[in-house]
Amino acid sequence: MTRYLLLILFIVLVIFATRALRKLGRRDDAASGSKPDRSAGKADETMMLACARCGLHLPRSEALPGKAGVYCSEAHRALAEARDGDA
Repeated sequence: MTRYLLLILFIVLVIFATRALRKLGRRDDAASGSKPDRSAGKADETMMLACARCGLHLPRSEALPGKAGVYCSEAHRALAEARDGDA
């Protein structure tokens, strides 16, 4: 009976050890840069920016650049630039 318990305990320990080593291996690969990081390009595309006029958050790829920041629409950019021109 105790032999079977020891065998089961040994198998469980081996499973945990292999999982831990796999996780460590993945972390080392990511830290050393051995695998290309495909998420870096996506991070720039999905970065969220706030409209300088209303504060609406939108993806960087959809934001309209202006003199005082980025805007969610052409109307907000025009309003902000007209206001800056008056001041």
